[in-house]
Amino acid sequence: MGTSLKELSKKPEILTGGHRMCAGCGAPIAVRQVLMGAPDGVQLVVANPTGCLEVSTTIYPYTSWNSSYIHCAFENAASTLSGAEAAYQSLKKQGKIKDDYRFVAFGGDGGTYDIGFQALSGALERGHRMVYVCYNNEAYMNTGIQRSGATGLGTWTTTSPHGTESFGKTQNRKDMTAIAAAHNIPYVAQASISHWRDLVKKAQKAFAADGPAFINVLAPCHRGWRYPMEQTVELAKLAVQTCIWPLYEVDNGKWNLTTKVSKKKPVEDYLKIQGRYAHLFKGEKHGEVLKRIQENTDKEWEKLLQICGAE
Repeated sequence: MGTSLKELSKKPEILTGGHRMCAGCGAPIAVRQVLMGAPDGVQLVVANPTGCLEVSTTIYPYTSWNSSYIHCAFENAASTLSGAEAAYQSLKKQGKIKDDYRFVAFGGDGGTYDIGFQALSGALERGHRMVYVCYNNEAYMNTGIQRSGATGLGTWTTTSPHGTESFGKTQNRKDMTAIAAAHNIPYVAQASISHWRDLVKKAQKAFAADGPAFINVLAPCHRGWRYPMEQTVELAKLAVQTCIWPLYEVDNGKWNLTTKVSKKKPVEDYLKIQGRYAHLFKGEKHGEVLKRIQENTDKEWEKLLQICGAE
């Protein structure tokens, strides 16, 4: 299966319509694009920890999933799925299962960067053949827009408020993609819902990997980011064009830049249309924070170019 729209349109929907995610939410877009990369003729087992995706797609007695599905605790999606994968490998070896299965987890950034980090690291280290996907909306959106390890510098959240003495979150986000790559697993990628063909290709590689694979997908949340819901994909595209969210992969240890940015836009173009950064543009008090965000973005972009051997 290639990545043309005609070919992909023939694949059956695994996450169906009719779920209760917010209109304009980036998460179901990310899930659908990843699942388009699943190989034909195999059974899928999906693990989904508590979060926006889980509570909105499995409201009892209904489900939006046309696959085997495991709802697990916030912190243990990787452990749950690695147990299912280990059982499958044993049963297949014994000849008790003939069909081919693939295992994929979808966790938010809270359940990936923070609460589920230990379980994820353990699963990657043990070498289970599974794909872990982080649908990254940069905060704990399901429980009230609290800051997470994926939340960037200067961001307003309900637990990193801005005011006369505060400019929002005071730390840079954790580089979870690089952390996953440090486990020396077969495949790691960073992607965005705005670049669907890039993401589908990365999903195909992840499902084909003979071992663990990790994909970190930027999936904007208009409720927490404070922007018009129809701008979700355009905002995700701006994150790539400003290099605040570069697209790359680590394929068996080789770092590759998968989307080149020839005319990099200033990060202010990305930040100014989001209400969570509105306070940084009021007066001169927080101008230094905008400068720090740009400088950090430039530094990380140059570092990535060097690692990837790109001009």
